[in-house]
Amino acid sequence: MKYQLIIFDWDGTLMDSQARIVSCMQRAALAAGAGSLSSEAVRHIIGLGLPEAILVLCPSLSAPQREVMRQYYADYFVAAETHDAPMQFFPGVRQGLDRLHRQPGLTLAVATGKSRRGLDRQFESHACGHWFAASRTADLTESKPSPLMLEELLEQLNVPVDRALMVGDTSYDLEMAQRLGMDRVAMTYGVHAPEVLRRHAPVYETADFAALVNWIERAV
Repeated sequence: MKYQLIIFDWDGTLMDSQARIVSCMQRAALAAGAGSLSSEAVRHIIGLGLPEAILVLCPSLSAPQREVMRQYYADYFVAAETHDAPMQFFPGVRQGLDRLHRQPGLTLAVATGKSRRGLDRQFESHACGHWFAASRTADLTESKPSPLMLEELLEQLNVPVDRALMVGDTSYDLEMAQRLGMDRVAMTYGVHAPEVLRRHAPVYETADFAALVNWIERAV
């Protein structure tokens, strides 16, 4: 068996959440007095932890101002989850993850820039937490592209790095795995362009989640 553990990014890889993240971040910047942010700029930071993303987007803000913006973003995002139409998995994700979850000898995990509370809300609202044996969020470890969350998952699940695979849609996901020497897959329907992802030497790339599942099943 080539892989024992498949680690997935969340936003942009499993969940089609780009539009909501962009909207909430733009509103938070205006509310915090940071001015307007372009959609392209916000899309580029998807995958980072929230404090790190705000620092990249608004480097001139003081630490207290960044905290105000962080709270605005969190409030807007939670309100959207309550009042707006629910975000959806990308096509093929629910069926594919359920199939992989049933694969003997294969374990699934999540490594995300979301907060613990945010990921747990997604697990609950989509009834999908049972698919994953473990997860790491940026607020309880280091933000991508630090490989720390991957190291913690490997240790918790007792899997060597050469038996694990990281699946993501951003350069942060792939760089994180590359720094650890972990194989990585580029999902090219996400926020970073294929040519950017290829700089981190993915072992496979696709814009089709069903194709990814087929490839993993052959690889295990």
